Amino acid sequence: MTTATVEAGAAGHGAEPRGKRTEDGQATYLVAIAEALWEEMERDDRVYLLGEDIGVYGGAFKVTEGFLDRFGPDRVIDTPIAEETIVGMAVGSAMEGFRPVAEFQYADFMSSGFDEITTVLARYHYRSGVPLPVVLRGPSGGGVRASSFHSINPEPWFAHAGGIKVICPAFPADAKGLLKSAIRDDNPVMFLEHKWIYRRIKEPVPDDPDALEPISVARVRREGRDVSVITYGAMVHKALEAAEELERAGISAEVVDLRTVYPLDEETVLRSIEKTSRALVVSESYRFVGIGAEVAATIAEKAFEHLDAPVARLSPPNLPVPFSPTLEDAFLPQVADIRTAIERLSAW
Repeated sequence: MTTATVEAGAAGHGAEPRGKRTEDGQATYLVAIAEALWEEMERDDRVYLLGEDIGVYGGAFKVTEGFLDRFGPDRVIDTPIAEETIVGMAVGSAMEGFRPVAEFQYADFMSSGFDEITTVLARYHYRSGVPLPVVLRGPSGGGVRASSFHSINPEPWFAHAGGIKVICPAFPADAKGLLKSAIRDDNPVMFLEHKWIYRRIKEPVPDDPDALEPISVARVRREGRDVSVITYGAMVHKALEAAEELERAGISAEVVDLRTVYPLDEETVLRSIEKTSRALVVSESYRFVGIGAEVAATIAEKAFEHLDAPVARLSPPNLPVPFSPTLEDAFLPQVADIRTAIERLSAW
């Protein structure tokens, strides 16, 4: 870190993300992510950020607002609109011992760096033995009327790559702890932040800068006895709402939040199926060859003897995300859809 960077940091220290918590100390999903980035940059000089408009502007969603003042242009780097170059810079600097965190304005645009991500980033550690501690961040998901170019869930693409961990947190505390774990990991990590959650969901988050959440460990968000709902990302919140509504009707649904979609925590998923004997898999990635398909196949293969009903899935069709609010709502699984699917399974 240069002297200029330190001086800039001292001048801008009051802008740190913790100051953006609510009056009762809670953090939104967005603020929790910003806190994780800030704390890891404070902890380790090798951590730096790069991406489009992340400096003066603070990023498309203002996650990195104030970071340039604190850490300076050596560690908060505005890049051209060239995603393949962003990935290439991250890979090269990681080879030299840095720990880059690259932001994509939208996860949809990760496809512009697809070759670098899948051919180089995913395979280089295996080929050479050289660690690649790279984190790729991107706002993903629909439900915000952003149409087909800003609403995709690309997690299946990168789960297929082999060599990249893929994280899709649903809650602020998880987002903070998992992002910190990702930055400290010596392997490439894809960290997908559902933009529907950014400012809608808030909760207390740890102040301890070493409070980490383990990668590849799912969490049971709601205990139940009749049906297991396996999901992740924004769909966790819809599943919890559906389960709450059904409790009043005497149906008890368990909700399992995957948190990491690759590598998958099979043990937690299968343990839930053993308990309830019925499985509903809900995902926002496409139905065909999506994350939901893999989870359903795992349950069918490894928990068949515990099942009292066929494994059910709710996922969008393999079509572009509609812009029309009515069509987008029909395209994405909704609370009512989840509730109906749980009712059908519980009656099987």
